[in-house]
Amino acid sequence: MTVTKGESAREGADDKGDMTGGAGHAVPGAGDGYAPSERRLERERYKRARARRATAVAALSTLVTAVVLYLVVVNAPGWPRTEETFFSAQYAREAFPKVLEGLWLNVRLLLICGVAVLVLGILIAVARTLRGPVFFPLRVLAAAYTDFFRGLPLIINLMIVVLGVPALRLQGVTVDPVLLGGTALTLTYSAYVAEVFRAGIESIHPSQRAAARSLGLTNRQALRYVVLPQAVRRQVPPLLNDLVSLQKDTGLVSIGGAVDAVRAADIIVGRSLNYTPYIVAGLVFVALTIPMTRFTDWVTARMDRQRAQGGSI
Repeated sequence: MTVTKGESAREGADDKGDMTGGAGHAVPGAGDGYAPSERRLERERYKRARARRATAVAALSTLVTAVVLYLVVVNAPGWPRTEETFFSAQYAREAFPKVLEGLWLNVRLLLICGVAVLVLGILIAVARTLRGPVFFPLRVLAAAYTDFFRGLPLIINLMIVVLGVPALRLQGVTVDPVLLGGTALTLTYSAYVAEVFRAGIESIHPSQRAAARSLGLTNRQALRYVVLPQAVRRQVPPLLNDLVSLQKDTGLVSIGGAVDAVRAADIIVGRSLNYTPYIVAGLVFVALTIPMTRFTDWVTARMDRQRAQGGSI
């Protein structure tokens, strides 16, 4: 696109007007030494008005959508029975303290299994990335482990471990459903986390390892001090997503009889034949998951900004 001499002159005059009082005279002020021109103030007012209008439209459309959904649900033929069965205030008040008491078990499982998953996952990932023919059997075992437990459904893994291990009647092996359920969760999630770590390790450019070796570091030292720190920082968002998934799946240990939040709700449902406690348990898990999800989004956005600015990630 060709810019004529007249257009260039007009653009220069506009820019000059923005830095002056509008009449071509400089007005002292803060910042760069000039007060903003009337034209710039007008543009800022327009942007603020446009932002307020967009916010109002979004709020109105959200309200209309919520009202429509509410009317569709409450006017359904089976809504009275559904409300009594799933949204009973009486059973919600009864279930809430017991569900919270059971939730403490889920939180403990999340903390303990989360640490175990990270440690086991990074060991498996390192084993899969070891170089040299002498480590071939170790690489095969690590690959077989990840392939097997990533392909095996978690619910089946839990049933095999929680129900199958006690059936073996092994001396010295626990039959506690909480410990066995935590073991099954660790076995499954460590396979997923190992692949996340392996992707991070392989994303580091080989020149990083070569530079570390040229400085006198051994292969193990280069992996520990150069490769792994960068790989872990790059994989923080997917690791946090796996942690959110683990938090939800701790409720599956109830299949072995452990009284967590889900099992506490199930006990009340079995006695009352009212399903409101399941809704309470689900909302409690959602309330626990949302902060973790928002934190994951914040970390991801922060790392994206650093990457866009060329900062260290």
